[in-house]
Amino acid sequence: MKSSFFIVGKHAVIEALRNPLRKVLRVFLTEDSKKTIHRENPKHNLLKDIKVYFKTKKELDNYTKNDGVLHQGFVAEIEFIENIEIKKFIKTKNNITLACLDSVTDPRNIGSIIRSAASFSIDGLIVKERIFPSDSKLMYKAASGSMEHLNIFKVSNINSTLKFLRENNFWVYGFDSNGDKDFTDIKWNGNNILLFGSEGYGLKKHTEKYTDFLVKININKKIESLNISNSAAIVFHHIKQVKKVLDNK
Repeated sequence: MKSSFFIVGKHAVIEALRNPLRKVLRVFLTEDSKKTIHRENPKHNLLKDIKVYFKTKKELDNYTKNDGVLHQGFVAEIEFIENIEIKKFIKTKNNITLACLDSVTDPRNIGSIIRSAASFSIDGLIVKERIFPSDSKLMYKAASGSMEHLNIFKVSNINSTLKFLRENNFWVYGFDSNGDKDFTDIKWNGNNILLFGSEGYGLKKHTEKYTDFLVKININKKIESLNISNSAAIVFHHIKQVKKVLDNK
């Protein structure tokens, strides 16, 4: 039997209900949140065949009191989606762009990165399984439903995964404030990995060895750095625009 966990928040719960690959075991709703689900999905009864329990907002607070996250009247118990194998996935398409997180641990940052990656059509996110907060309410809430729209590749070792991808026609771009080139100077065609380091220390020296290029985001010299989720959003948006131009050629 697959293990289950709880998620909270309007977008996280509604997108989980909409996702045919996601097994939703139970939902806990206020009367208002049930009306919201039906109002926003008039053509589909998302609660059909789902065990629904009605609670007051105060009762739902019990699911979030230790997490510092707002439930908005929506709580669901869900199962994990089966992990996708990256080796199989890269055989399914061309011109793949994947993001990769090296030692990023903050659930809110990871959730925001997932939201941006899904928003700007990044093909997937590579994370280290051991430190990825798979069942974090904070991450699901920050992702705002985008967990259901992005391939997440959980790997046991980031470096060996990067090595494998380089051997299979991928270029690895490490984002670092000391990078040689501004990332907007890259053409971004072919298969690419966008590698982001931890919030505090950036890319690990050992992981740097598995990059082909170190690139940077040019920002005001008076500012030391950007938050990692902001950096990722800027990069993902730019690459989507570049690919749009390439596709139209």
